[in-house]
Amino acid sequence: MRPRLSSIVVVGVLFAGALLLRAQGREKSPHGNLAIDCGECHTAESWVKLKSPLPFRHDSTGFKLQSAHSKAACRSCHLSQVFHEVGTSCADCHRDSHRGEFGFRCESCHSPTTWTNQREMFQVHSRTRFPLLAVHARLDCSACHRNQRPTEFATTPAECGNCHYETYLLTSNPNHLQAGFSRRCEDCHAVTSTTWIDARFSHPASFPLVRGHGGLACQRCHVSGRYEGLSTDCVSCHRPDYNRTTNPNHASGGFPTSCQDCHTIDGWRPATFDHSLSGFPLTGAHGRVPCEQCHVGGRYQGTPTDCASCHLPDYNRTTDPNHAASGFPTQCENCHNTGAWEPANFDHNATRFPLTGAHDRVDCARCHIGGRYKGTPTDCVACHQRDYKQTTNPNHQGAGYPTTCQNCHTTKAWRPANFDHNTTRFPLTGAHNRVDCLRCHPGGRYTGTPTDCVACHQQDYNATTNPNHQTSGYPTTCQNCHNTGAWRPANFDHNATRFPLTGAHTRVDCLRCHPGGRYTGTPTVCVACHQQDYNATTNPNHQASGFPTTCQNCHTTNAWRPANFDHNTTRFPLTGAHTRVDCALCHIGGRYTGTPTDCVACHQQDYNATTNPNHQGSGFPTQCQNCHTTSAWRPANFNHDGQYFPIYSGKHQGKWSTCADCHINPGNYRVFECILCHEHSNKTEVDNQHQGVSGYAYNSAACYRCHPTGRKLGFGGIRRLP
Repeated sequence: MRPRLSSIVVVGVLFAGALLLRAQGREKSPHGNLAIDCGECHTAESWVKLKSPLPFRHDSTGFKLQSAHSKAACRSCHLSQVFHEVGTSCADCHRDSHRGEFGFRCESCHSPTTWTNQREMFQVHSRTRFPLLAVHARLDCSACHRNQRPTEFATTPAECGNCHYETYLLTSNPNHLQAGFSRRCEDCHAVTSTTWIDARFSHPASFPLVRGHGGLACQRCHVSGRYEGLSTDCVSCHRPDYNRTTNPNHASGGFPTSCQDCHTIDGWRPATFDHSLSGFPLTGAHGRVPCEQCHVGGRYQGTPTDCASCHLPDYNRTTDPNHAASGFPTQCENCHNTGAWEPANFDHNATRFPLTGAHDRVDCARCHIGGRYKGTPTDCVACHQRDYKQTTNPNHQGAGYPTTCQNCHTTKAWRPANFDHNTTRFPLTGAHNRVDCLRCHPGGRYTGTPTDCVACHQQDYNATTNPNHQTSGYPTTCQNCHNTGAWRPANFDHNATRFPLTGAHTRVDCLRCHPGGRYTGTPTVCVACHQQDYNATTNPNHQASGFPTTCQNCHTTNAWRPANFDHNTTRFPLTGAHTRVDCALCHIGGRYTGTPTDCVACHQQDYNATTNPNHQGSGFPTQCQNCHTTSAWRPANFNHDGQYFPIYSGKHQGKWSTCADCHINPGNYRVFECILCHEHSNKTEVDNQHQGVSGYAYNSAACYRCHPTGRKLGFGGIRRLP
């Protein structure tokens, strides 16, 4: 306890404080904006002598001094007299030896008690991805953090196998390495375990060990310590059980080896078979039938599933109706169900003739006379021939009505009937819909009525004068211009003809093309109307140049001028330098017809003037395109292999340097030499090899004549030169 000050001392302190405050008013405080009384720390004896102990409470600043902080000298943190400039985070005073890998909140792991309190740090370890449990909690940090730089921990691996790999290799019961066990130790070993051998293996989800499988020793399935590549099929372990089962005999019965179909993992017996999985579910009375009744002699494989295979006796003895005599199909399920053979129900709607309307109330024998069910006709007239003949309004028979009664009648009754003209080849639209039937079907004649317009409208056709249809040779296909609304007004769609109107043609009066009101046989070629334009054109002169009269090649329907000629539509499309040549350069004197298309016709002078090599002297062909392109006469490319002797491939590849190696006369490429390179040391030997060869001579021309592709002829046929 601090001793109580006397009143005199108190007065002295207050006086000193007043002096200090007055001094502060005259000079700036070295502590900055410090909102506490100077007497809290300073004495009246001396300005630099502080009270001891200091009554100042540091926790009033928001930073309570605890443990090591309370023992530290003030100047270790307050390097400046301006106290508020000191930071309050750990990193402001403490250098981060972890290089930022844990962030900058030192208090996450450290406390003021001591900077290296490992127990406190272990508590923080639980917030990492590797909490310390059991044995791990008692280890020294260096046991795991041993391969990193000091105070750096972030790169420490968290996988068990990185620390326990040696233990993995040394484990022999079972041998982890030989069995191909995963190095994920946590699959079997728990981090909460106090010992390594206290392990429990969790069998994969693909084959969980439950019930009967759960109590088995590992060696029952993993014989000889083999863990990898084992089959999960039941029969891989239960083949002996399958073979010795006799009730029923699985092997002789051809039972599948998918044991799980009938057995469970609780035990081989009892077993249950779900017949619905076989493709033939047991329903109704089938569920109460002993297996042997269908699987005669213990035969389970290949048992037929069609009803008649078991119920043929029932089929044969049924007399109401007589199934066999009536030719009933043996698909019993059509009428019977698995409940019992009788009663049975026949769904006529499942046949090609569903019963609707009045048909549903007719007795079966009315249609199936004499109990005959097979081959019963389904067309209406088979039963309604009498109704057809007796009908007089209109008279069906006299008018030649078809016997497809369903066109007008329904199954409800013969009368009333309704005829839908739109189902015929002539649907009624517009004014046709209001015309009396007898106007088109005179005399009650309905069969063979014509459907073309002129059959009824010939009189309208003949009476029309604007334009005169008859004299102009108009076609009698009235629908081209008229519709069923009325004969007038009419509209002619020229685009429906072979000559649609486009461009300026749409503005031309009809009589310009159809003089004298003539519409039939009007020509559609351009020159029929534009012969005068063709003759009058002088740039270029169409007539003198022999231009074709297919005007559409250059002109459009918009106007005769301007015109555009697409040279690419001719036999000589313009490419490369040809596109920039003036027309008169090829079409001399304005001549366009018969212009030659071979290169030499224009390039004879280029051919004659070429000296490297000399085309004319060497007898080069005049097919310029073989070596030149339309881009320019030079450069050119000659394909020796594709046209003449192969020198870029085969045995001659890389055997020559210049053309002069073979063509010894630079002014004449027809002259070539083989023997200079293929020198034969003994002419006599070569002569002997060619005995009996027609035309043989010891010179280069003869060599090329027989060996034009670099091959030699042998007695057994052609073979390559060695």
